[in-house]
Amino acid sequence: MRAVLDACVLYPTATRTLLLAAAEAGVLTPVWSARILEEWARAMARGGAASEAATRAEIAALEARWQASVVPRVLEHDLPDADDTHVLGACLAGGADTLVTRNLRDFPLRRLTPLGVARTDPDSLLLGLVRDGLALAEQAEAMRRAAGWSGDLRSFLKRAGLPRLGKHLCGAALAARG
Repeated sequence: MRAVLDACVLYPTATRTLLLAAAEAGVLTPVWSARILEEWARAMARGGAASEAATRAEIAALEARWQASVVPRVLEHDLPDADDTHVLGACLAGGADTLVTRNLRDFPLRRLTPLGVARTDPDSLLLGLVRDGLALAEQAEAMRRAAGWSGDLRSFLKRAGLPRLGKHLCGAALAARG
């Protein structure tokens, strides 16, 4: 699966980390444009210069790791929000069959389907990949600990915008123990 990762799913650390873990496992190939990466960096800049610098370093590492993921030329297409046309363009230019975004409303299926592009939110995508055998529980638990989250994994993932994934991973862990 070739999937454009919208800036809104790159911004949250937990979501980005788990999506990139899926890419490392070979179950998805990330696709992005320079503009998507720049939107992510600008969003992180609101946290201060150190946050922006760390993000730009991470972007450089991602570009080096997945050189074929960067779409060199983006074709823009008509969407309800003109600021999102470049994201659909990245899908088409990068040969992506899936758009991973939290902004489902801004990407109507009536515009995407004829172009051969599906859309999904990160929670649904990651849940489907885990159900298909991708192991993410240890990665998620390591993030929870690193973040200093005192609650359980389910509450951590819920706060990260991945409630269904958290419910599934915790349910699977209970079933394995029981």
